[in-house]
Amino acid sequence: MENIFSQAIIIGNFFLDATALSLKIKRGKKSLGKGERERKPKTKMKICDITQFYSPCSGGVKRYLSEKQDYVRRLAKDEHFLIVPGEKNQHLSDKSVHTITIKSPRLDKTSRYRVMLNLKTLSLLIDEINPDIIEVGDPYQLAWFILRKARRLKIPVVGFYHSHFPEAYLRTFSRYGGKLAETAFRNMAKGYIISLFSKFRLTVVPSYKLCGLLKNWGLDNAVPLPLGVDTENFSPGPKDESWRKFLAIPPDAFLLLYVGRLSKEKNLVLLLETFRCLLEEEPGNNYWLLIIGDGPLRSLVLDLKKKLGRIAWIPYLDSKEDLARSYRSADLFVHPGIVETFGLVTIESQSCGCPVIGVHGTNMDEQIEGGLEYWPRKNCPRAFAEAIRNFRQTDLRELGLELSRKVRAKYGWGQVFERLWGYYLKAMGKEGRDECKEAVLEYAQKRGVDGP
Repeated sequence: MENIFSQAIIIGNFFLDATALSLKIKRGKKSLGKGERERKPKTKMKICDITQFYSPCSGGVKRYLSEKQDYVRRLAKDEHFLIVPGEKNQHLSDKSVHTITIKSPRLDKTSRYRVMLNLKTLSLLIDEINPDIIEVGDPYQLAWFILRKARRLKIPVVGFYHSHFPEAYLRTFSRYGGKLAETAFRNMAKGYIISLFSKFRLTVVPSYKLCGLLKNWGLDNAVPLPLGVDTENFSPGPKDESWRKFLAIPPDAFLLLYVGRLSKEKNLVLLLETFRCLLEEEPGNNYWLLIIGDGPLRSLVLDLKKKLGRIAWIPYLDSKEDLARSYRSADLFVHPGIVETFGLVTIESQSCGCPVIGVHGTNMDEQIEGGLEYWPRKNCPRAFAEAIRNFRQTDLRELGLELSRKVRAKYGWGQVFERLWGYYLKAMGKEGRDECKEAVLEYAQKRGVDGP
């Protein structure tokens, strides 16, 4: 079963030379025997994140990891290593934070994501870093390799459930194979998830609802960790008319905003067809759509932009400040995704005072602090368009300010990483706050049942 999913990601028999990267780590320790870890009193924790779900341009995983690195810099007591696939072998250091890329091929010509195949170099890096704990951020061949490697070195490993990937493929199986194929794939995927993630000390899940689902499947080590928001940068303010002018969007336009990858798993077609419905069913309206992101479905966006107009497209924004300006310039944030584990952009949008609309019944529901009653129950363009029209009739500005107050008080990154560090200590067998028990109690309270 492990091979089935690994082969779905690895295309061809591609191997790279295993040349170790030159690490700028001064350790001055004696030579260790094979499979032996250095045993000495620890004054700080060495954390190593390894993932293939990483684009240098954008994405929720990158944001989470960047915020974690900032947290380590601010605390100045631990050391963090991030190992990801990249265009070339490279090691960048900034005090106690290290970013290491291993030269890796792209998934396809349009993708910014890469497949880490040079596992020999990765193995040498893990030996050299000698971390206290490893966090794995994807469920494919890399996870199995790291589990085997860490077992030999006796390093605890936690998994982060960034993507509920079975749901992303279910529609395809259902479309071409019917309900029988869908059921077979769901059972196979469920078995694979339990087989892989049960081998981690803990599985961190960024959604209470999804964490509950995985526990019901039998994944007993799942623990919830809702993500956070940079409250300093993502804050409310007046509509940024200069940003609209820069993007050639009229000041009186009702601006819809989408931020994310242009791909099938993000349900992008629903967004585009919804916008088409809004323009065609209500002639003379003032709807505009700002899309920030890139991906394999870029041509669909450009074709609709050429045909309908009223679409502004930005492939990538590197600056948090410019992204916050986009949130503050919009009237309504539209998130068509139905397989998100958390939906970090929905928190950022609300923090900036921009209400959110999506498909009701997804994992994002629990992050929405107001306006859920307007979300469509159906995953179809006409229902979505009607929901947007209804939502527009409310006082979105007043609602946005209320959402911002709630989100900014609840989703600070500091409290997120404080809990995550507690999970790390638990996985390492250290004494301290029982974050796992506290998380279970919090989950039970949200479900309205008694804790353990």
